[in-house]
Amino acid sequence: MHEARLQALRAELSSQNLDGLLIPRADEHLGEYVAPAFERLAWLTGFTGSAGLAIVLAGVAAIFSDGRYQEQLAVQVDGALWERRHLLEDPPARWLTTHAKAGASIGYDPMLFSEEALAPFAQAGFPLRPLPTNPIDRLWTDRPAPPAAPLLAQPLTFAGLASAEKRASLAAELRAAGQAAAVLADPASIAWLLNVRGGDVPYTPVALGFALLHADASADLVMAADKLSPAIRAWLGDDVRYHERAALPALLASLVGRRVRVDAAGTPVWFAETLRQAGATVVAAPDPCLLPKACKNAVEQEGARRAHLRCGVALCRFLAWLAEPARGPLTERAAAAQLTALRAEAPEFRGESFATISAAGPNAALPHYHASEESDRELGADEVYLVDSGGQYADGTTDVTRTVWTGPGEPPAELRDRFTRVLEGNATLARQVFPQGTNGAQLDALARAALWQRRLDFDHGTGHGVGSYLSVHEGPARISRTGGAVALAPGMILSDEPGYYVPGRYGIRLENLLLVAPAGEGDGGRKFLGFEVLTLAPFDRRLIDPALLSPAARTWLDAYHARVAATVGPLLAPAERAWLETACAPLP
Repeated sequence: MHEARLQALRAELSSQNLDGLLIPRADEHLGEYVAPAFERLAWLTGFTGSAGLAIVLAGVAAIFSDGRYQEQLAVQVDGALWERRHLLEDPPARWLTTHAKAGASIGYDPMLFSEEALAPFAQAGFPLRPLPTNPIDRLWTDRPAPPAAPLLAQPLTFAGLASAEKRASLAAELRAAGQAAAVLADPASIAWLLNVRGGDVPYTPVALGFALLHADASADLVMAADKLSPAIRAWLGDDVRYHERAALPALLASLVGRRVRVDAAGTPVWFAETLRQAGATVVAAPDPCLLPKACKNAVEQEGARRAHLRCGVALCRFLAWLAEPARGPLTERAAAAQLTALRAEAPEFRGESFATISAAGPNAALPHYHASEESDRELGADEVYLVDSGGQYADGTTDVTRTVWTGPGEPPAELRDRFTRVLEGNATLARQVFPQGTNGAQLDALARAALWQRRLDFDHGTGHGVGSYLSVHEGPARISRTGGAVALAPGMILSDEPGYYVPGRYGIRLENLLLVAPAGEGDGGRKFLGFEVLTLAPFDRRLIDPALLSPAARTWLDAYHARVAATVGPLLAPAERAWLETACAPLP
């Protein structure tokens, strides 16, 4: 199937006098999660990961992804058709220079690449040709229909700040910078700015569309009219104008002679090209919604606490159920379904925040493994089980990972050593205080230090931002060796998830969500920040070697477990509460 699709694509490229094509895993909004109608990379290659890029030439093709997906590439993508490459270790532009002839004409869809993403290919000297129609769309005859979920209001009881106030604040920023408008291509930014939500994208409650925010605080919303009920139009007010997609070029052309902000990393290059052709001046600057959206207000912070308490109750009930000796055989998918069902008992539950990673034994070594009908594995005795899951609630988004030992035997010493070092990293980061202005790249090593002492590491970032009933992976801040240059600020929510993986044997990841909060002042009045741990669930004491934990980490863990027992315990049934009290007992 995939071989025939690749051959058909090559024939299509030849008919257009193209030497190659760039195929990203993206839709027109360049987000991580895309609707089935836009899964072009998966259709062509079979790869279903959330980060990837393919390059097709006449005689060779390659697919690239990061460290999270190398094992998945090996499983899902035919090595006879595709070279499977590491996105960072063998960058696509460099690969292209060694496989394409000089001056080769390389096509791309200008709605699927940002200017920043295209820059390495342009710098490599290849003539890049924007295509009016994506070649894959010509071949994908059974392509699903685009999503058509309605736009919904996000009430102030959860949003905390009216859209008019948000627009006024950002409009003042535009005026101060001498900018007439800003292009918003990220549906999450539009959702936050207008206090709306939707259902167009898996796991993320957004509606697909574009917007222009103007310096007078008004906005143009480009979205299918059938998404906009009379009630939602009334909610948005008279300062938000509505347009169908066909009106987008004319809207941009109306900005002739004006300075327009465009996020070069998060906006399709089509917008900048269209604006320049219309005579506007494009100002490359970040999406103005990114930072204020990431810094949750007091109402959103309180909503996050409520959401994590509900999530903690469900996860503790799940872990107690998992530990029942009489539970019987259980597969990865059945375990994931049970956890989702427990979360769904909360009236505020709106769905998973991502597809649950339910991985037993060697499958846990795949950081982003997803059990399918073919791979669904029974949880065996005396092995690790890793569950990474989260929920979307009306007032918050959660994401938590726990790795447990299935028993009944004792875990091997090597596994306890690795688990304890991962836990040490998690605890060290969680209790860290740092001066205001510190970024995630400066904090990343804290989560790795205990592993590094044994010459061990993990090939993914330590932490990502999390939205407020929005994307579970939210910018602009993150905790990572690369790309973590944005300073952490009060109100941001980030994950703390170090791990360790041995391919073919086991994997460990331990994740809590952290809320950035003020932590007092230092000498000279310099402000410091720290973290409030939002997640409420125990770590498996059977996998901890207390002798390896530092005194500070041990003190932190005992206090954290006491908090989990005191907060979640009263909300559990007696048997579940008894299990939790044992799971949260102080270390010996």
